[in-house]
Amino acid sequence: MKFIPLPLKGAYLIELEPHCDERGSFSRTFCAKEFEAHQLVSQFVQMSTSFNHHRGQIRGMHYQEEPYAETKIVRCIRGAIYDVMVDLRPNSETFNHWYGTKLSMENGKMFYIPKGFAHGYQTLTDNSEIFYMMDKDYVKETAREIAPRDIYWQAAEEVNQ
Repeated sequence: MKFIPLPLKGAYLIELEPHCDERGSFSRTFCAKEFEAHQLVSQFVQMSTSFNHHRGQIRGMHYQEEPYAETKIVRCIRGAIYDVMVDLRPNSETFNHWYGTKLSMENGKMFYIPKGFAHGYQTLTDNSEIFYMMDKDYVKETAREIAPRDIYWQAAEEVNQ
């Protein structure tokens, strides 16, 4: 795996390094030792999937408040999405900054999203599926959502260029 630091402090784009032969490919998508070597969270308590029937579906921007703020790993395992994260940490030098990119089954890229960030996406294909790993349990009372409109409009322009 390649860990590529993003312009948002503590966030990473993770690229897989597939081993290919005539049968197909094999890629490691998680290794606790590699995450620890990059000083990233390496213990996760929950894994989830999100399935979306139609292109253009927006989900987010979601986060959980402390003490249940989550670190997430997000990967699109079917179809494609435009994935966005926003730094909501008031004391962060990248507070209120956002970053987005295309995650797809084909490119195999993943986001490492630190706690204190909101996360959401817009589907770029029908029948997309997203796989999540989280380091905290879901606690409904701390779940929050912010309006994604402005972020997605800017992101959509970027994707279509």
